[in-house]
Amino acid sequence: MIVYEFKVKGKEKQYRAIDEAIRTSQFIQNKCLRYWMDNKNLGRYDLNKYCAVLAAEFPFADELNSMARQSAAERSWGAISRFYGSVAVASPRASNCKKKAKGKKGFPRFKKNCRSVEYKSTGWKLSVTRKAITFSDKKGIGTLRLKGTYDLNYYDIKKIKRVRLVRRADGYYAQFAIDVDVKVESEPALQVVGIDLGLKYFIADNRGNVEPSPQFYRQSEKQLNRANRKKSKKFSKQRKKNKQKQSNNYHKARNRYARKHLRVSRQRKEYCKRLAYSVIQSNDLVAYEDLNVKGLVRNRHLAKSISDAGWYTFRQWLEYFGHKYGKVTVAVPPHNTSQNCSSCGEKVKKSLSTRTHVCPHCNYVADRDINASINILKLGLSTVGHTGIYATGDLPSWAVGASLSSNGESVNVESPN
Repeated sequence: MIVYEFKVKGKEKQYRAIDEAIRTSQFIQNKCLRYWMDNKNLGRYDLNKYCAVLAAEFPFADELNSMARQSAAERSWGAISRFYGSVAVASPRASNCKKKAKGKKGFPRFKKNCRSVEYKSTGWKLSVTRKAITFSDKKGIGTLRLKGTYDLNYYDIKKIKRVRLVRRADGYYAQFAIDVDVKVESEPALQVVGIDLGLKYFIADNRGNVEPSPQFYRQSEKQLNRANRKKSKKFSKQRKKNKQKQSNNYHKARNRYARKHLRVSRQRKEYCKRLAYSVIQSNDLVAYEDLNVKGLVRNRHLAKSISDAGWYTFRQWLEYFGHKYGKVTVAVPPHNTSQNCSSCGEKVKKSLSTRTHVCPHCNYVADRDINASINILKLGLSTVGHTGIYATGDLPSWAVGASLSSNGESVNVESPN
């Protein structure tokens, strides 16, 4: 499964129609969740049937395509099944939270600010040139032009399983989920590598190569803070107290601030994507740390730097490209990889500020990150052939590409460059 993304161009009336479709999808999603809460012994197909009841009761819900309504119900069911596991009507004692399963697993919550609406196989039609898409439901979206470098003519229409309209700070986008095999045959590179992720260097490998951390957020922090102050000055507490809408100037400043954050996010994502592609193309086996980024950012002294580094994004792309090009990616436990000596194996305790590894047992001296990368490679090589490709036994994160993520981000959208 791959996801292609295009920017859509239309008139202001069409954009408002997209917003109305997104609000309707959010309404149906919340209604289905409430229906499940009131009747706990319901299944996935019961929520799909409930969409027809909502369409008969609310005229604006009937304007949305029937399969788009079912897609909204499936979002609710996805949140329910993530909490309870494969059997969504089981007791909360058997929930994924109790099992301490990885990933999103909290109790399903009502949505307040949805940014996308998803269509299945009906309700839309591509033009002959496949440079425009027409939505045929009663919301009045109409025909939208597609702006992008991808060519949908390579794929059969039946291969397009989902179409999603996404609202972002800089406009509206259309995402196409295409059911194709992403695997590509490649020649062996005859190289293996261990990678240590850090803050001083983004990555350091066992050969002594390092890649500096770009720190995109730090570079744009002054501009972001200035835009945030301008936004705050236009915020009216009196309007909020009277439950009135904020001024147009406030919403303009809010959009400018959001676009700056979006630019930083895209810079980080593109950097991680290019670096992961380079690492995968140069090696047959890549060993890296299985970091708990969500737990690491709880450190208030390092939270900003860790979030700015984008370790999890890099890991997602590394595993995706590893799957695509048939390379082995191994996630190893990070415990004591920086403390142990890669030469003799003895533990040498050092603080985070100590950047050079000096072993008093064998007199081995190396950069802290390079020493850790050698230990990571050793762990990775000892794992392969015993417990499988992934040391933790988890599914690789490229699997998220099989369905579009709920916040409108497309994880495996490859750039044309």
